[in-house]
Amino acid sequence: MSEEIKMIECENLIKIYKSLDSEVVALQGLDLTVNKGELMAIIGNSGSGKSTLLNMIGGLDRATAGKLYVDGKDLFLLNEKEMIDYKRNTVGFVWQNNARNLIPYLTVSENIQLVLNIGKQKDIKNRTNELIELVGLSRRKNNCLSELSGGEQQRTAIAIALANNPSILLADEPTGSVDTKTASQILDVFRELNHELKLTIVIVTHDRAIASKVDRVAAIRDGRLSSEFIRKKSYAEELKELKSGIISEDSSEQIEYAVIDKFGRVQIPNEYLDELNIKGNSKVKVEILNDKIIVLPPEKK
Repeated sequence: MSEEIKMIECENLIKIYKSLDSEVVALQGLDLTVNKGELMAIIGNSGSGKSTLLNMIGGLDRATAGKLYVDGKDLFLLNEKEMIDYKRNTVGFVWQNNARNLIPYLTVSENIQLVLNIGKQKDIKNRTNELIELVGLSRRKNNCLSELSGGEQQRTAIAIALANNPSILLADEPTGSVDTKTASQILDVFRELNHELKLTIVIVTHDRAIASKVDRVAAIRDGRLSSEFIRKKSYAEELKELKSGIISEDSSEQIEYAVIDKFGRVQIPNEYLDELNIKGNSKVKVEILNDKIIVLPPEKK
């Protein structure tokens, strides 16, 4: 079995925002690896550090300390010119707010062509049609944005994000402004792109329902990776079974893993602590029982 190629490597990643009178620690020694061709989501509550991490990966902000490699590039060593080239050639972005991706008075085709012209790409007409076909908008390519639904606008934004043939596609809350049905359709587009193009896709969201549409979910809490959810079967395996006429009841089931960092720290889900009435900053008993590590509440006096 061939070894997985790492697309993203974060090691002890730290980000501190400083002002005149305060400091905010957004990332507190985060470790994360994303393999090439992986479709994954990063979830967490507001302020957990998930969007900060996406900005670090995308080159929109620089980390304070740690290690960050993307597609073999050490982002700590890139100068400003190299960082611009990195953002142009390595990553594609999809935002929750379409205004960051689209010009409202242009058609779908014109929006895409504008980006291709800026990138000085060749054979713009054929490349435009190719991108439109990838996101399923062939019948709407000559429509202005005001004539499109929210889901169709987001599909246009995805096509634009793919214009530079990125190695990795980053999406920040891409379904945050649409209804549940449209959100599911948008996520299906990401799944198809991942399958057809073998494209690495990282989606940041607060919506835990997205877990059923991706192969792996990394949960961030307080600036560190707290747990991961892994699908028992990848989308590619599931698709192969469906084409073979196999119907599996557990294809979408996931296994949850707590993550232990290199210092031996682990974040236990709050619902587990609440069940045992263990409060934050409490002392607990840790024991080894056969092949298990047992965490126990303190003995009552």
